[in-house]
This record gives sequence, C-alpha cells and structure tokens, in this order.
Amino acid sequence: MRIKIAMFGRSETIMRAKAIIGDNPNISLLPFIYEEEMEVLELIERAFLCDIYIFTEPISYLYVKEKIEKKRLPVVQVALDEHTLLASVYQLIQQCQQVVNRFSVDVIEGANIIPVLRELNIHREHVFHYSYLRDVVVDLDEIIEHHTHLWNEGKIDHVITSSKEVEYRLYLLNIPASLMRIPSKNIEQAIMKAASMINFKQTTSAQVVVGYASLKSPPVGLAIQDEHVLQITQDKIQAALTLFAKNTNAAVFAISGNQFAIVGTKNLLDYLTSHYRDFPLFHELTNQLQLPVDIGFGLGLSPEEAEENAQLALNACSLEEKSISYIINERKELIGPIGVKKHVDTSKLYQALIHKARLNNELSYNFIEFITNRNNEPFSSNDIAVFYNVTKRSAERTVNKLLSGEVIRVSGEERPYLKGRPRKLFTLNQ
Repeated sequence: MRIKIAMFGRSETIMRAKAIIGDNPNISLLPFIYEEEMEVLELIERAFLCDIYIFTEPISYLYVKEKIEKKRLPVVQVALDEHTLLASVYQLIQQCQQVVNRFSVDVIEGANIIPVLRELNIHREHVFHYSYLRDVVVDLDEIIEHHTHLWNEGKIDHVITSSKEVEYRLYLLNIPASLMRIPSKNIEQAIMKAASMINFKQTTSAQVVVGYASLKSPPVGLAIQDEHVLQITQDKIQAALTLFAKNTNAAVFAISGNQFAIVGTKNLLDYLTSHYRDFPLFHELTNQLQLPVDIGFGLGLSPEEAEENAQLALNACSLEEKSISYIINERKELIGPIGVKKHVDTSKLYQALIHKARLNNELSYNFIEFITNRNNEPFSSNDIAVFYNVTKRSAERTVNKLLSGEVIRVSGEERPYLKGRPRKLFTLNQ
C-alpha cells in the first residue's frame, strides 16, 4: 500500500519534493500549496485520507500546531537546522560585496546559530536572533518589529528569515533581507522520516482468512444416478481452488465430498479486497460447473474466529438459490455478494466530492477508488481507516466532511464483534 503524504509548502518546494520522490511506487505526495503561511489554516481541513503530514516551513506549522496536537496527527517538519543557516549565511557573504557579519535571524531554536557563528568566525555580539519557541500564537508583526527595531538602531546590516512573507514585508520597508533556502537533502530526509514512521506503524497483518466453497445441494437425480459426473465436478472445484490458492499463497483441502476449505493470510485478504466487483474465482467456478455454487469467506484475528465467520458467510449463501459469494469480516459485517458489480456513478460522485464536500482532485479520486473497490458496500469510518492506513480520527473527519456535503448518508449500524455501542454504517447518497 502506498504511503500518502500531505505536504504543505510553496510551489517551488513542492516541485523539488516531487522531483526527489520521482517514480517511487511506495510514496504518493498530496500537495497543499500556499502563497502565505496563514493559508495553511484552511488547507489543513482539506487534507483527508493522509498517512502523515509534512510541513516545509516552521511558521506554517505553528499556525496549525494546536489543531494538530489536539487531533494527534502524525507530523514531520522539514528541518531548518544549522546546516540550513550555515548555507544561507555563506551564500549571503558570497553575494554581498561588502562584509556582512552583522545580521538578525529568525529561527525555531536560537541555540542552533552558535555552531554556525563559530564555523564562520562571526562574533556572537554581532548576531541577533528571534526564536519562535517563545510564541504561543504566531505573530508575523512581532517578528518584523524585532528585525525593524534592530535595523533602525543601526545594529544590523541584513536579515535572514525563514518566512517568505517576512522577507517581502521587510523589502517594502527597504530593509535588506534574504530567505533561507531549504536544502534538498533536508526535504529528502523529511520524506524518508515520514515513510519510516508509517512503515514502523504498519505491522504485518495478523488477520486469518478462511473460505468455504461448496456445491449447493446437488439435484437428487444427479446425486443418485451419476456419481461419476459428481466426482468430475468436485475435481474441477478442487483444481480451480488449488490454482487460486497458489496465486494467493493460501492452502486448500477437502472437507467433504462437495465442500472445500481455503486458508490464507495477507495475500489472500489483499486479493479479496481488490476483487469485490469481479472476483474471477467465483465466475470461473460458476461457468465451469454449470451448477450453483456457494463461496463464503470469513476474516478473523484467529483461525477459530475466521472459521466461524466463514461458516456464517456460507450460511448466508445458502439462503439464495443461485450461485453467490459473501464475506463476513471480524466485525460480523456481511459483505457482498462479491463478484457482482454494483453501479457507481463516478462522474456524479466526483462532482459531489469537489463541490459539496470540498475535497481536492486527488482526495476525490482516492475516495472514488475506495467506493469502487468496496463495490459500493456500506462502510464505516473504520473501513476508511483500514483501507488508507490512517488513524480513526482522520477517517472520522473525512466521514464528517462527506456527511456535511451530503455525499453520504447513514445507512444503519454494524453488528459489533465485541459488546459496546454499535458503529454507524454509511452509503453513497445517490
């Protein structure tokens, strides 16, 4: 599963980040571009279905820090460390004809400037810094006032800032200022750190999948008069299941004359969740046998739980006269019938996601992918969390946004696996 990274920054920084990621199949970058740092307050509300958030500028992060901490969102900040400051000061010295060793700088942590000054042999008394750590609320006016005061007193010749807006406003005041440029290495390290954090949280799926496949009760005439034909039919079922098991790293074995079991873990689970709509095995068996067949799958955190759910799924199949297949997951949700495409008006859904729920393009496509992969089955916020490997809080925010935009509606409640308050199920409002 690809890691979805929401990155907040200016277009130039985002473009560099995309170049760094390149064609990496394991990382998907969702850009949230702004011109002024304060815009991040609105952008953060549009970042749904993301595994982790990267902020490329410290002030933009500080604007939403309280909200992020309250929601417990996983965050990585691109480091503006001593190497960034060293490169910025060195570049300033190279560009200016006169010696520039008196300047003011705004940084997250003022202590970082000490090794830089030592490296460049600049006296500490000639350098002033403003530290964001003392700010409870971001106040650009206060930062600008700090630099302006030093300039008016003749204590500095230049300002090095980490904020594009501060640089621009100082320019309007005719105060020489330059913006720190984020090294590409720091951007890459932030991306790799974000990926590592998510990979660390992702544990190998412990879910067990058990499936039962069987002929519906064969016609009496066939059972009595032509046992040979029945045996051929059973051989076809076993052959198809054996090939299926091989392709999904599962195991298959016969339970009785006309019933077979298949047992697997992550690969089998991934296959099932990717084939809600088509499910080739189901169609292959029904076409080959020309007899009604039931296929029931159960998911669980133990073989016993998965086996119990598989039997429940098979029982649900038996209520139908035609061939059919169902899945019952660890929360006792009945999913299906699988292998039968349900209609989804993706064009209408896309318009609703953009204009009603106010999701951006990529997030809208992500949700459409979720719905079509689930074959338009009712879903819970937990299903979104599992599908995109995001926190439940993040999934719940997405659901609330979709409900507010009337893209989805409450369709019922799931039967909980454990005792407790039932969780709501949702479906498209189409």
